[in-house]
Amino acid sequence: MTIDLNMLEWARAQFAMTALFHFFFVPFTLGMSFLVAFFETIYVKTGKQEWKEITQFWQTLFAINFALGLSTGIIHEFEFGTNWSTYSWVVGDIFGAPLAVEGIIAFFMEATFAAISFFGWKRVSKGVHLASTWLLAIGSNLSALWILIANGFMQHPSNEFLKFDIETSRAVMTDFWKLITQPVAQVKFLHTISAGYTLSSIFVLGISAYYLLRKKHVDFAKKSAAVAAAFGLVSSIFVAVIGDEHAYEVANTQPTKIAAMEGLYVGEKGAPIVAFGIPKDLPALKVNSNDEAFVFKIEIPKLLSILGKRDPDAYVPGLKDLIVGNPEYGIWPLSKLAQIGAEARADLRAYHEAKAKGDKAGMEAAKADFYSVVWSDDKLGLKLTKSDLIGYGFFKNVNNPDLIHPPVPPVFYSFHIMVGLGFWFILLFLASWVAIIKGTFENNRLLQQLAVISVPLPWIATSFGWMTAEIGRQPWTVFGMLPTAESATPIALQNVQATFFMFLTAFVILGIAELKILFTVVKHGPKGAH
Repeated sequence: MTIDLNMLEWARAQFAMTALFHFFFVPFTLGMSFLVAFFETIYVKTGKQEWKEITQFWQTLFAINFALGLSTGIIHEFEFGTNWSTYSWVVGDIFGAPLAVEGIIAFFMEATFAAISFFGWKRVSKGVHLASTWLLAIGSNLSALWILIANGFMQHPSNEFLKFDIETSRAVMTDFWKLITQPVAQVKFLHTISAGYTLSSIFVLGISAYYLLRKKHVDFAKKSAAVAAAFGLVSSIFVAVIGDEHAYEVANTQPTKIAAMEGLYVGEKGAPIVAFGIPKDLPALKVNSNDEAFVFKIEIPKLLSILGKRDPDAYVPGLKDLIVGNPEYGIWPLSKLAQIGAEARADLRAYHEAKAKGDKAGMEAAKADFYSVVWSDDKLGLKLTKSDLIGYGFFKNVNNPDLIHPPVPPVFYSFHIMVGLGFWFILLFLASWVAIIKGTFENNRLLQQLAVISVPLPWIATSFGWMTAEIGRQPWTVFGMLPTAESATPIALQNVQATFFMFLTAFVILGIAELKILFTVVKHGPKGAH
């Protein structure tokens, strides 16, 4: 199959645009659904009308976001069939399963209980309404779970739950339970939802601080800020803790990504983390020292080895090691991976040629070689077959480092900006919570101003987090199995360009409408919002 590279880049740009715009709504939905549930629980427990007003105000903002999030998510899923049909055909058996469960269970939970929660205040009892609000929050987060299970498979397609079927030339699922319990997906899910909780808490805290600065709705703002600061402090700390576990999983399943995240070109024992730096965009094979890969950097010694291997003196491979190999640490060169992948592709062709001729012996021989074990570890109970490396067979020029690792500067910067903002959120929530406990938050204008200024920052952090995950996975759609260049639909360039600008126009209109409505509701305040 031949793909026009211009079309491929346009298809990637369209998918990135859609994903980032959709993700503008997702974390807000995840976190605000629980904050609304907290507010309503307090209302039901206390019976105080002021808590009902608090609940309804934040629920109004949540509902606006929820509606637009659903519409952009549908557009996003359609792109798998329009621009990425080859990907959908090859791995659809695995990728489609969690999305189907998400649609059947989580989506219907959201749709059903959203209707009761948004419109049932005067139609159902307090208990039924509260239960619906909680079930809406749970459904929203379950929706994220199944989507991130699908994404986790793309990050780490383990042969524990799949195999490449020589008969159909497609990846097929072998164990659904192992698919949904894979560690990569689970830590990714926890990291994503806790980031969403942090984002929504910053939003509520910032809007509350805005009211306090203007001396409007003071009691409303104080109560909202107290709940948001408590939820946000716990969530932001959890983001950092689970982020450490996430980094560990990435280091052991996607070594090229972790190397790009830290600008590590040459592997090191006791590898440091770059706390701050300005990396150069260099071909990995030409870099002989990690120092020459940076214009400037500040390092924390041994921390990358601790995070990635749980050992301060452990060896962490760099991009160069992952291209030329490192026998001392059992790292195969790209040339060997590409050779085994090419043999797997040859076996696949031989099998189907033999099948067309009715040559059963030829079919069996090709099949046996296709599934032959090329590496195993009896202690860990792991094995690797030729079929597991079939994706590497698409790489022709194995001396080109751009084929095996993502671009370093965008991955490095997106990761470090995300981490830096994450620590800022912890400090902001901690300072706000201490001030609230002491009763000084209401008059602390500096802290209030910082909270207001910080409102857009979580969206920047979560967007950069997704950029780290997705750009860092390149050049693969399914890591190690299916290259991005082999995943696209072979369609005309002008078709992709037309839909790109159509979606861009729609997103700009929807984005402006969303912001205008949100600003209007916030300007009117809690009593003018319902």
